[in-house]
Amino acid sequence: MSNVGVLRMGFVIAAAGLCMSVGAMAAEASGFLPGQRVLLDAHNCYPYKALYADRVTRALATGTPLAIEMDLAWCTLPDPAQGRLVVNHGAKCGGSEPTLREYFFDHVKPIVEAALKEGNKGNWPVITLNINDLRGDDPAFAPAVWNLLGEYESWLCTAVKTDNPADVSPLDVKPVLVLTSGEDKAVKTFYDDVPVGGKLRAFGGARAVELSKDEKAQEKLESPDLARVLPEKASNFRRWWNHSWQDIEKEGQRHAGEWTPAKAARLKAFVDHAHKMGYWVRFYTLNGVGTEGVMNGWGPDYNFGTLDAAKIRWKAAAEAGVDFIATDQYEDFSAFLKTTCAK
Repeated sequence: MSNVGVLRMGFVIAAAGLCMSVGAMAAEASGFLPGQRVLLDAHNCYPYKALYADRVTRALATGTPLAIEMDLAWCTLPDPAQGRLVVNHGAKCGGSEPTLREYFFDHVKPIVEAALKEGNKGNWPVITLNINDLRGDDPAFAPAVWNLLGEYESWLCTAVKTDNPADVSPLDVKPVLVLTSGEDKAVKTFYDDVPVGGKLRAFGGARAVELSKDEKAQEKLESPDLARVLPEKASNFRRWWNHSWQDIEKEGQRHAGEWTPAKAARLKAFVDHAHKMGYWVRFYTLNGVGTEGVMNGWGPDYNFGTLDAAKIRWKAAAEAGVDFIATDQYEDFSAFLKTTCAK
């Protein structure tokens, strides 16, 4: 039986914020592959207009392995001649936003250095950095991301660029994995401009139909043709598939209603197809909060309304094998996942 086949037997142990499968236990070096662990994906893990600056600290405090999402922007304030790579929710900045270096790399440095000293205990990568949104079109933007990643290449999972994208080279596994978007500027900088034989430092999203943004596809959501939705296998660069939760509950979180066996089956079908095609899969964003959501800067559109309603989806996503479950409730989700894995 393959590792993927073995892991379908279920999640059996708890370890610092993840469910690890039987297959992962049997093969330490490949325990991070699609379908082999379920992680917290700390959604929007960066400040908004100088508020909520503790998000990365909160996320890291839940333990590793985990994923951390950060949107990036190119800021030319206060000096237009000195553009900076910052973490920010939109393309426009105010000039006070922290840089990716100081907000992410400086924060995780002790964790990464400790991991490198100890060696891979079967839990690498310990941090997945998800930079799905590159907000802005300045020609200096994406190259600045690439160059910064180069400074930390010894921390990063890399892969040799092959002369054929369909030839997927194995990852040289390190403590940090970087995922990025599949948009043109990311493909050009992070893949096209890398010479054959060079190292890929970040890995892009799948080319797929976005069901949540396609009315005709939404009409067929009850029984989507997943071979049409995601027809291409993972490539040397494109290695993950990002989903709105509306692909599973088309009414969205605010109007989702009851969780049903049909929804669970649809979720399982999406996840199984992603893993069959060689992709990690991520779903966003599964919150269940009251007024504290507003106080913490969490938007209303991703809110199921109650923690119990969110937990039902968290459990379903973990049981289906979703690799990255995005939520703003870092602490609640991490505690829930550890408890679920321990059963």
